[in-house]
Amino acid sequence: MHIISNIALISINETLLVQLVSFLIFLFIINRIMFRPLQNVRSERANYMDQITMDTVDAIKELESLIHKLKEQESEVRKKALELKHEIEESGSVQAAEMIASARGQIETLKETAEAEVEVQISEARKHIQKESETLAVNIMEKLLERRLAS
Repeated sequence: MHIISNIALISINETLLVQLVSFLIFLFIINRIMFRPLQNVRSERANYMDQITMDTVDAIKELESLIHKLKEQESEVRKKALELKHEIEESGSVQAAEMIASARGQIETLKETAEAEVEVQISEARKHIQKESETLAVNIMEKLLERRLAS
């Protein structure tokens, strides 16, 4: 047997050429099977994330626009409500004034009626007191004179 002593780590021979060709075939296959699909997936994911970011930005702009519109509508509604409140207050003031005037008229009517009734009662009381005072005066005079007075 023949012992070959070779100190070099790499010897240039036909196996090196076969290994080099096999390595290149392996790189070509691994590139087709693994690296290109991974790069495509990464690219698709980056595009998807960019699309989501753009959609989010658009949604935020739309939300800000809607918030602005809602604030404008709220401002208009508040103005209308304030105007309505003033109108209702004015209407209420007018109605209150009318009711007070009506109540004063009724009070005046009741006062006049009560005064008339009081006058009637006073005149009747005067007549009654007049008759009683005459009777009482006659009785006092009869007692003082100790005799009957003829009427």
